[in-house]
Amino acid sequence: MQTLDISYSMMLGFYALAAVPLLLCYYLKLGIIRTVAAAVARMTVQLVLVALYLELIFRLNSLWLNAAWMMVMLLAANGNVIRSSGLRMKRFFGVAFAGLSAGSVPVVLFFVCVAVHPSPPYDARYLIPITGMVLGNCLRANVIALERFYAGIRRSEQEYLSYLLMGASLTEAVAPYMRQALRAALAPTVSTMATLGLVALPGMMTGQILGGSEPLVAIKYQIAIMLAIFCATLITAACNIRLSLRIALNQFYTLDKSVFAVR
Repeated sequence: MQTLDISYSMMLGFYALAAVPLLLCYYLKLGIIRTVAAAVARMTVQLVLVALYLELIFRLNSLWLNAAWMMVMLLAANGNVIRSSGLRMKRFFGVAFAGLSAGSVPVVLFFVCVAVHPSPPYDARYLIPITGMVLGNCLRANVIALERFYAGIRRSEQEYLSYLLMGASLTEAVAPYMRQALRAALAPTVSTMATLGLVALPGMMTGQILGGSEPLVAIKYQIAIMLAIFCATLITAACNIRLSLRIALNQFYTLDKSVFAVR
């Protein structure tokens, strides 16, 4: 069984359908028409280019090419995390990359090489999509975690300094803000897991069913990827917060305001 194709004329129909919310944006004077139109255009160009490139990757199925593409995905995700968190790129790029890699790469390799174990173990048809799904969720979680963590310390700086003055260690002083940040970062993933199958059929499961897989096989893959995402998001977010402290705090453990990007 093969997935039924969507004709190019029907794709034009979907673009025409997207004009409806644009007209609504114009009517409501939301002021985001150019932003939305640019986002749709970028999405189209990027996905077409990625599709062409992935066809090449899948055909060659080279260990080094697959690893290089994973590195590109990590670098792009890392840059987006720092930029969206309001931190300075030059100061945090290295530590954020280490945290993102430490939490996501082992989880992806376990999923692909141990749980699924295709032949070869670095099969691009498994390695690249799984990496994309895990990194996409880690990206969102890390942005929330870093933004909430440092916003919390800046907002309650006197309280944070009081902990230190009363003899708390750095780990103890940042613990309340770290807990709040991690809870916020994990909330979307936990909410998604709690409603899977009841509110919506997730993308991976739906894609496999449309591709001809048995529903039970698709369900097992979906459960596995959600658990992998949960594991990776928590590890990467916690690692990024802890590693970033070395840069964000000065020798007296007070917040260095120069680490934040000027907006």
